[in-house]
Amino acid sequence: MMNTWVLVADTYRARLFGVDRPASPLQELRDLASPEARLHEGDLVSDKGGRDRNPKVGGHGLGEGSNHKQDLADRFAQEVCDLLESARVAGELSKLYVIAAPAFLGLLRKHQSAPLRQLVVTEIDKSLAAQDAASIRKHLPEYL
Repeated sequence: MMNTWVLVADTYRARLFGVDRPASPLQELRDLASPEARLHEGDLVSDKGGRDRNPKVGGHGLGEGSNHKQDLADRFAQEVCDLLESARVAGELSKLYVIAAPAFLGLLRKHQSAPLRQLVVTEIDKSLAAQDAASIRKHLPEYL
Protein backbone atom coordinates (compact mmCIF):
# COMPACT_ATOMS: atom_id res chain seq x y z
CA MET A 1 0.00 0.00 0.00
CA MET A 2 1.43 3.36 -1.04
CA ASN A 3 0.71 5.79 1.82
CA THR A 4 3.23 8.40 0.69
CA TRP A 5 1.79 10.47 -2.12
CA VAL A 6 3.14 13.25 -4.30
CA LEU A 7 0.72 15.80 -5.75
CA VAL A 8 2.00 17.66 -8.82
CA ALA A 9 -0.47 20.31 -9.97
CA ASP A 10 -1.26 23.53 -11.76
CA THR A 11 -4.57 25.17 -12.69
CA TYR A 12 -5.03 22.73 -15.61
CA ARG A 13 -3.84 19.39 -14.31
CA ALA A 14 -3.25 17.51 -11.08
CA ARG A 15 -1.30 14.27 -10.97
CA LEU A 16 -1.01 12.00 -7.96
CA PHE A 17 1.93 9.68 -7.54
CA GLY A 18 2.72 7.09 -4.92
CA VAL A 19 5.94 5.44 -3.81
CA ASP A 20 6.40 1.86 -2.58
CA ARG A 21 9.51 2.60 -0.52
CA PRO A 22 11.23 5.86 0.51
CA ALA A 23 13.79 5.74 -2.35
CA SER A 24 11.43 4.30 -5.02
CA PRO A 25 10.53 5.91 -8.33
CA LEU A 26 7.14 7.61 -8.56
CA GLN A 27 4.17 5.57 -9.75
CA GLU A 28 1.26 7.55 -11.17
CA LEU A 29 -2.01 6.87 -9.36
CA ARG A 30 -4.36 9.49 -10.86
CA ASP A 31 -4.30 12.18 -13.53
CA LEU A 32 -6.99 14.83 -13.16
CA ALA A 33 -7.55 17.54 -15.74
CA SER A 34 -9.47 20.78 -15.78
CA PRO A 35 -9.81 21.36 -19.54
CA GLU A 36 -12.03 24.43 -19.03
CA ALA A 37 -9.15 26.22 -17.31
CA ARG A 38 -7.22 26.26 -20.60
CA LEU A 39 -9.94 28.28 -22.33
CA HIS A 40 -9.57 32.01 -22.79
CA GLU A 41 -11.65 34.24 -20.55
CA GLY A 42 -13.84 35.27 -23.51
CA ASP A 43 -14.68 31.63 -24.25
CA LEU A 44 -15.91 31.14 -20.69
CA VAL A 45 -18.34 34.06 -20.62
CA SER A 46 -21.43 33.55 -22.76
CA ASP A 47 -22.34 37.23 -22.93
CA LYS A 48 -21.62 40.57 -21.31
CA GLY A 49 -23.19 41.56 -18.03
CA GLY A 50 -26.29 43.76 -18.03
CA ARG A 51 -26.19 47.54 -17.92
CA ASP A 52 -27.50 49.73 -15.14
CA ARG A 53 -29.43 52.59 -16.71
CA ASN A 54 -29.97 54.55 -13.49
CA PRO A 55 -29.61 58.19 -14.60
CA LYS A 56 -28.39 59.27 -11.15
CA VAL A 57 -25.45 56.89 -11.29
CA GLY A 58 -24.81 56.77 -15.01
CA GLY A 59 -24.65 53.62 -17.09
CA HIS A 60 -22.14 51.05 -15.95
CA GLY A 61 -21.71 47.34 -16.40
CA LEU A 62 -23.12 44.87 -13.94
CA GLY A 63 -21.31 41.69 -13.07
CA GLU A 64 -18.07 42.82 -14.65
CA GLY A 65 -14.79 42.03 -12.99
CA SER A 66 -15.55 38.45 -11.95
CA ASN A 67 -12.74 36.24 -13.07
CA HIS A 68 -14.11 32.97 -14.45
CA LYS A 69 -10.66 31.41 -14.89
CA GLN A 70 -9.93 32.09 -11.22
CA ASP A 71 -13.26 30.53 -10.25
CA LEU A 72 -12.45 27.44 -12.32
CA ALA A 73 -8.99 27.15 -10.74
CA ASP A 74 -10.55 27.52 -7.29
CA ARG A 75 -13.10 24.76 -8.02
CA PHE A 76 -10.36 22.51 -9.41
CA ALA A 77 -8.26 23.03 -6.25
CA GLN A 78 -11.34 22.11 -4.19
CA GLU A 79 -11.83 18.94 -6.28
CA VAL A 80 -8.19 17.93 -5.78
CA CYS A 81 -8.35 18.57 -2.03
CA ASP A 82 -11.62 16.61 -1.76
CA LEU A 83 -9.90 13.62 -3.38
CA LEU A 84 -6.94 13.92 -1.00
CA GLU A 85 -9.26 14.28 1.98
CA SER A 86 -11.14 11.11 0.98
CA ALA A 87 -7.83 9.23 0.74
CA ARG A 88 -6.78 10.57 4.16
CA VAL A 89 -10.06 9.51 5.79
CA ALA A 90 -9.80 6.05 4.16
CA GLY A 91 -6.27 5.64 5.59
CA GLU A 92 -4.68 5.54 2.12
CA LEU A 93 -2.59 8.66 2.70
CA SER A 94 -0.19 9.35 5.55
CA LYS A 95 2.46 11.63 3.95
CA LEU A 96 1.94 14.16 1.18
CA TYR A 97 4.48 16.08 -0.89
CA VAL A 98 2.98 18.96 -2.88
CA ILE A 99 4.58 20.43 -6.01
CA ALA A 100 2.39 23.10 -7.54
CA ALA A 101 2.50 26.26 -9.60
CA PRO A 102 2.77 29.15 -7.09
CA ALA A 103 -0.74 30.59 -7.62
CA PHE A 104 -2.33 27.13 -7.51
CA LEU A 105 -0.38 26.23 -4.37
CA GLY A 106 -2.20 29.06 -2.59
CA LEU A 107 -5.57 27.70 -3.72
CA LEU A 108 -4.66 24.20 -2.53
CA ARG A 109 -3.72 25.57 0.90
CA LYS A 110 -7.05 27.38 1.07
CA HIS A 111 -9.02 24.15 0.52
CA GLN A 112 -6.99 21.75 2.68
CA SER A 113 -8.58 20.63 5.93
CA ALA A 114 -6.42 21.00 9.05
CA PRO A 115 -5.87 17.20 9.31
CA LEU A 116 -4.87 17.03 5.63
CA ARG A 117 -2.53 20.00 6.07
CA GLN A 118 -0.75 18.07 8.85
CA LEU A 119 0.16 15.33 6.36
CA VAL A 120 1.99 17.76 4.06
CA VAL A 121 5.72 17.11 4.47
CA THR A 122 7.00 19.55 1.85
CA GLU A 123 5.64 22.13 -0.58
CA ILE A 124 7.58 23.08 -3.70
CA ASP A 125 6.32 26.05 -5.72
CA LYS A 126 7.15 24.92 -9.25
CA SER A 127 5.00 24.15 -12.25
CA LEU A 128 5.96 20.56 -13.10
CA ALA A 129 2.60 18.93 -13.95
CA ALA A 130 3.65 18.36 -17.57
CA GLN A 131 6.98 16.71 -16.62
CA ASP A 132 7.52 12.95 -16.66
CA ALA A 133 7.69 11.05 -13.37
CA ALA A 134 11.50 10.71 -13.42
CA SER A 135 11.96 14.48 -13.85
CA ILE A 136 9.49 15.22 -11.06
CA ARG A 137 11.25 12.72 -8.76
CA LYS A 138 14.51 14.72 -9.10
CA HIS A 139 12.85 17.70 -7.36
CA LEU A 140 12.03 15.60 -4.29
CA PRO A 141 14.22 14.36 -1.45
CA GLU A 142 16.08 11.12 -2.14
CA TYR A 143 14.13 9.38 0.66
CA LEU A 144 10.43 10.20 0.86
